[in-house]
Amino acid sequence: MRGGRLVAAANNQGGRWLLLLSIGLNGLFLGGTLVLAGLAWLSEPLWAGLVAGTELTEVSRPESGRGADKVAIVRVEGVLAEGLLGYAHKQVEQAAADKSVKAVVLRVNSPGGTITSSDDLHRRLTTLISGDEARKRDPKPLVASFGSLAASGGYYISAPAATIFCDRSCLTGSIGVFAGLPSIEGFSKQHGVGMTVIKQGEIKDSGSMFRSMTPKERQVWQDLIDTSYNRFVAVVEEGRGKRLKRKLLEPFAVAPVRAGPNPPEALPYQRYLADGGIYTAEKALEHGLVDSIGTLDDAVAEARKLAQLDESSRVVEYDRPRSPSELALGVRLPATLSAAFGPRLWALAPGHEAEAWLALAEARAR
Repeated sequence: MRGGRLVAAANNQGGRWLLLLSIGLNGLFLGGTLVLAGLAWLSEPLWAGLVAGTELTEVSRPESGRGADKVAIVRVEGVLAEGLLGYAHKQVEQAAADKSVKAVVLRVNSPGGTITSSDDLHRRLTTLISGDEARKRDPKPLVASFGSLAASGGYYISAPAATIFCDRSCLTGSIGVFAGLPSIEGFSKQHGVGMTVIKQGEIKDSGSMFRSMTPKERQVWQDLIDTSYNRFVAVVEEGRGKRLKRKLLEPFAVAPVRAGPNPPEALPYQRYLADGGIYTAEKALEHGLVDSIGTLDDAVAEARKLAQLDESSRVVEYDRPRSPSELALGVRLPATLSAAFGPRLWALAPGHEAEAWLALAEARAR
């Protein structure tokens, strides 16, 4: 009798352990599923709206009409760098493919970025303007509208526009190219650290942060810069044409502004349009870098005019995909700085180097 009770107790104990094990395994499975779902939820902006076949949400502006024909506003904001332009590319693609879009307004707020990304976006916009017969896409007039900053690469991508408007507080221009190569040669010599390089190819390690360049290596890099610079100048000259009031490399005298009650003495100095520096809206208009000082609404009105549309036409924008975490928590995925310091040719406004480095780091994190 007692033996029977022991067997029953053992069976009950075993059943409890099996029940606990079952609950534990089911909990792990459910927890893993929730973790995976959470990761997909947080990383939604990495793929939402950017994968093939997924269209961005179209939003009508308040002043929009209700007609079938549309003017599309394409927004390009922030640093232009590889890995950061999926949203911009998708906007251009969607506007080009939509037969009801008759004209496009390019709204730019950007200090520029890398030559490669700027030239790629320039090519896409040029194709939008000229049309794509192979893909049965009609030509569409492009009007550019500059916000607070449309410099360097931001100006590069806008050069093909039929008309360029800029806000009265805008800074633009910065037609130039540079490459920033970090150097810790002095630090490494002082502290006895360095790098042993085994190479084949005389200038394979040119630009190393641990040593100075030889004259030959520096000239090779200068040739890279000059080639990209010549391309930049050609893009602007082709896009602006006779609207430029002088040649991009033609020197001209500048009188100092000398503001304030007791301005210091300052002598006139010389500049040229493609000296890499920025210009105020008034000076950009004076030199023919832009066509008019005006708002985004002015640019929309010009786009309607070029496309022969009346005010019944719709004005639409493409909503940027946002993850639930951005909407609810305002958090961002972690970034790494490792992408920031690689050698690149930049078409970037002066003073925005740190912003560009951080943007590249964010792109690497994605």
